[in-house]
Amino acid sequence: MEGLDVLIERLLEGKNNRGKRIQLNESEIRQLCSTAKRVFMSQPILLELEAPINICGDIHGQYPDLLRLFEYGKFPPNANYLFLGDYVDRGKQSIETICLLLAYKIKFPDKIFLLRGNHECASINRIYGFYDECKRRFSVRLWKIFTDCFNCLPVAAVVDGKILCMHGGLSPEMQSLDQIRGIERPTDVPDQGLICDLLWADPDKDIKGWGENDRGVSFTFGADKVAEFLKKHDLDLICRAHQVVEDGYEFFAERQLVTIFSAPNYCGEFNNAGALMSVDATLLCSFQILKPGRGKLGLME
Repeated sequence: MEGLDVLIERLLEGKNNRGKRIQLNESEIRQLCSTAKRVFMSQPILLELEAPINICGDIHGQYPDLLRLFEYGKFPPNANYLFLGDYVDRGKQSIETICLLLAYKIKFPDKIFLLRGNHECASINRIYGFYDECKRRFSVRLWKIFTDCFNCLPVAAVVDGKILCMHGGLSPEMQSLDQIRGIERPTDVPDQGLICDLLWADPDKDIKGWGENDRGVSFTFGADKVAEFLKKHDLDLICRAHQVVEDGYEFFAERQLVTIFSAPNYCGEFNNAGALMSVDATLLCSFQILKPGRGKLGLME
């Protein structure tokens, strides 16, 4: 894609001036979306990745914090990344956030991987801020072009055959990973079923089996379901995002599942840390923590 390096350079100016809106034009963003869409479609819907890799959870338009994550874990291509979705909505700079990630995806297609979160869906980001940001800064037409791009995102990844990653969680419908491989793209996120659960389900320490989800969508699942699934598929760990956790990461089911959340001071309302999980070549997992800052932008003091 022409002008990609210049675009990345411009987006990275945010490092020196945190929170400042980056000047972008609609035609280059449209080109970014259509090029990224082709890259997503050229790779599987269930990614098979290799460690070492850094795994990040929700970003939600907190662009200064995305830049901090890259400062901690090294900017691409100096490290491999898997993001677990929810790039847009709620934060002030969803457009910068998704544009930098798409630009890196195009430039380093085998170094950076982006999964779909429940907010990469038109019916959700129409309500929680992304639509309004697109409309205010550019046009509704651009929002629709982003939607077409999001409909092509992969929904899950396996690292070295042992760590299964998705945005939300398990599904009572999932008997085999081949069911994920069988999903055709582009696709919207249905109200129920496998894709919906992968993007919406939550673990619940107080139940066994499957439960009702307070979100009104999908299910909750107990530690027994995690253990059962890992054993059946010869996996070691489930890695997901989707819930704010105070320390940026939180284990469940005797460390068989981990939740990662990468937006510190989420929405300016929570005093949570953000985390990045580094998986080394031997599949040892360690965490780098973005502390919640005292300033409005959650910067390190």
